[in-house]
Amino acid sequence: MTLHKINKKIVSYKVLTKDSAETAQPEAEKPSPESMHENIERPEVLVGSTYKIKTPQSEHALYITINDIILNQGSEHEERRPYEVFINSKNMEHFQWVLALTRVISAVFRKGGDACFLVEELKAVFDPRGGYFKKGGVFMPSLVAEIGHAIESHLKHIGMIQPEEMSDHQKQFLAEKRREFEAHHGAANNGDAFPEQAVLCTKCSTKAMVLMDGCMTCLNCGESKCG
Repeated sequence: MTLHKINKKIVSYKVLTKDSAETAQPEAEKPSPESMHENIERPEVLVGSTYKIKTPQSEHALYITINDIILNQGSEHEERRPYEVFINSKNMEHFQWVLALTRVISAVFRKGGDACFLVEELKAVFDPRGGYFKKGGVFMPSLVAEIGHAIESHLKHIGMIQPEEMSDHQKQFLAEKRREFEAHHGAANNGDAFPEQAVLCTKCSTKAMVLMDGCMTCLNCGESKCG
């Protein structure tokens, strides 16, 4: 028998039967959801996606493969998190730094926490020899920056980054502005996404900013020099 010392005044009491005592037992604590950390053992099979990068700086494309691990599979806390990244190409010129980059990025992924900062760090890298324009007028300051864009696309795909989408009103406004501009200056040539006269937008890095009503306006993201 266990004795308990009572140090406070008794204000009420209740006699517990065997059945009620069993019912009064505290419920077992539910295990907390598993989060990403560096000690998680790699499963035999991982799911992932491969992204192709083709730049005017090389005749060979780069293929970026990002594999994900599924945490808390089958539960309400199920989530998909990046686990490792591989970059392959026939071009061996960049082999050394590409291998180092993939190992560092994979290590950051497995460490856990918010790895989204990697995207902005990579996108901010500029090539001293100059960048290049992708199809559609999107400017890439470097090959590393385009790798950052590919990782960003993947993180958006798995829900780690929420894309900034324009409202229907904004989309309608830009569509009207574009039709108005093309009525005065002609439509885009050679299948370009935006008019030939457009200049680079500093916000979305797309060659889509045109002069309308005395104000520079981006037909891609809506950025306006007039506020």
